[in-house]
Amino acid sequence: MKKIWKNISTYVLVALVSIGATYGMYTYLDYRRGYSSADSYNYGHEFDQSGVRLASLTSDGYPDFTKAAENSIHAVVHIKSTVKSQASQSRRQQRSGDPFFDWFFGNPDGNDYQYRSPQPSVGFGSGVIISKDGYIITNNHVIDKATDIEVTLNDNSKYTAKLVGTDPQTDVALLKIEGKEFPYIPFGNSDSLKVGEWVLAVGNPFNLTSTVTAGIVSAKGRTGMGGMVGSDGTNQAIQSFIQTDAAINRGNSGGALVNTNGELVGINTMIYSQTGDFAGYGFAVPISIAGKVVADIKEYGTVQRAVLGVKIQDISLAKDVDPKIGRTESERAELERIQRLTKDIKATEGVLVADFAEQSPAKQAGIQEGDVIVAINGVKVKTSGELQDQVNRFRPGDKVKVDIVRGNTNKSYDVTLKNNSGNTSVVKKEDGIATVGASFKDLSDDKKKSLGVSYGVEVTGVDNAGKFHKEGITKGFVIQKINNQPVSSANQVEDIIASTANSQDKVLFISGITSTGARKYHAVDLGE
Repeated sequence: MKKIWKNISTYVLVALVSIGATYGMYTYLDYRRGYSSADSYNYGHEFDQSGVRLASLTSDGYPDFTKAAENSIHAVVHIKSTVKSQASQSRRQQRSGDPFFDWFFGNPDGNDYQYRSPQPSVGFGSGVIISKDGYIITNNHVIDKATDIEVTLNDNSKYTAKLVGTDPQTDVALLKIEGKEFPYIPFGNSDSLKVGEWVLAVGNPFNLTSTVTAGIVSAKGRTGMGGMVGSDGTNQAIQSFIQTDAAINRGNSGGALVNTNGELVGINTMIYSQTGDFAGYGFAVPISIAGKVVADIKEYGTVQRAVLGVKIQDISLAKDVDPKIGRTESERAELERIQRLTKDIKATEGVLVADFAEQSPAKQAGIQEGDVIVAINGVKVKTSGELQDQVNRFRPGDKVKVDIVRGNTNKSYDVTLKNNSGNTSVVKKEDGIATVGASFKDLSDDKKKSLGVSYGVEVTGVDNAGKFHKEGITKGFVIQKINNQPVSSANQVEDIIASTANSQDKVLFISGITSTGARKYHAVDLGE
């Protein structure tokens, strides 16, 4: 009997020691985490070794997003955009011979034509209020060509929004609603985001308003690739985006990507999907880019886009080129040239300078073909997307320090950035250049020879929101005359546009040649 009690006492003692050890370790870990287990609402945070906060935590150690969601959900709006279509022409119903019958019913098999009343198309998306006076940032594709824009806040109040400006290249648009003391989301620092950091996507997928999803930053500086679609299902091309696995679907476009502080770090724009629905890959414009774009639109009416004037390629990709895959002789020759440029390059990260634009500030500063750009203003760039991300932060006239690797040596150059026209001038919407939404360059001798002309100016880019695009003028079109005046330089075209924009008669009568050699005439009204 004594032996049995002795065994029982031993088991009880072991159990008590185990309970005590477990409780002591739990209390110690709780102390180390910096909050009390007795208070389930006493929040703490985890930090990495560099001191960057990874996520808010509950007292149980799980990620907590309630504060971030509360701080952002009231500033994310639902956007309804309406596009009124033009009157469409349809076949008039064939008459039966009975006027009374025809008047009521008609006949669907006729050959005449009649006009049907236009049916408006309606799209939905999201937007983010970024100031208490009602400025809203969204995607360009959410409001593209919209004639009416309605904004609904989280409290169900509705406003008619004014379009301040757009930038199709970054897929960013700025809207304005009238009022005061709107809830808004402050800007965070998208540069400080780390892969693996928690983020929230806030928006209105499938018209389910005020939806919050959580995920992590999967990658940064993503460049364009196949299969990219906007959250509305349209095909898109991206430059340098934040990739996240927070669920994003149709209707999320233009919504907020926020960090665990509830700060705006990106604008949700598109997904990678074979079906059009979320498949685990979402992409957002970093606020470092989107913030600069909307600041330009607000101040100047258009984006001040700076360029280095270089044609670039990731060095890792450039080293792998195979001239044999070229479809034409000229393509094979170009690939062979790239192969020669990269033959002796030791660098494995960075961006190859493959060629220069006709007016290149980088070339003027001393940068050469075959150089590998590795940093802008001390910020490392490993890919072309990261390089574009850095340059997009600046305006024409800004100076940047460009670090390059040339052979076995490292060099630095101070480059004064310019605009697409090759100068440092600030472009304003009222100047007319931004209004037409196009860039120009002098016609090269080779182009003149191929078209059989002695003068003209080439259109090098067309903004989808501009008047040139509206009138059907495309990239590659060669302008020969404006208002019956022959033109032979980009500066001359810009001067004529600016003077016409400020005149009483604001119409440009343009004649020129398409890329296929066909003669075309266009009338562009700058006063609309």
